[in-house]
Amino acid sequence: MENNKPNRTTQQDDRVIKIFSELGMPKNFAKTLLYISQVEECKSADVEQGTRLRQPEVSVVMQQLMKKGWVKKRDLRKKGKGRPIHIYKLTYPLGSIIENFEKEKMLQIEKIREDITELKNIVNSI
Repeated sequence: MENNKPNRTTQQDDRVIKIFSELGMPKNFAKTLLYISQVEECKSADVEQGTRLRQPEVSVVMQQLMKKGWVKKRDLRKKGKGRPIHIYKLTYPLGSIIENFEKEKMLQIEKIREDITELKNIVNSI
């Protein structure tokens, strides 16, 4: 397993997180997605350190990322007893994920346009 990401964000990372947030992505989600995109694979503890999020926050975000199909998880069994360590990896390059995110947002924009048009038509007919 390879984790060569420093434990601090750059100005560029901060800007990417801010843009994702302004587009409606929860900040913790954006931080985690960006972190995972910059390493080959990582453990939950790596994500916690790299994003400065707490374990429960990382767990929630990871579940959401897996539900979207953007992250996959594999278990690494330790010798002896104990729980396995979860190893996470992006299933698609970040560029593909951004394209998927863009499609979701464009659908939302179209729905908003349709709703506004319907609202105007109803108000104009009153």
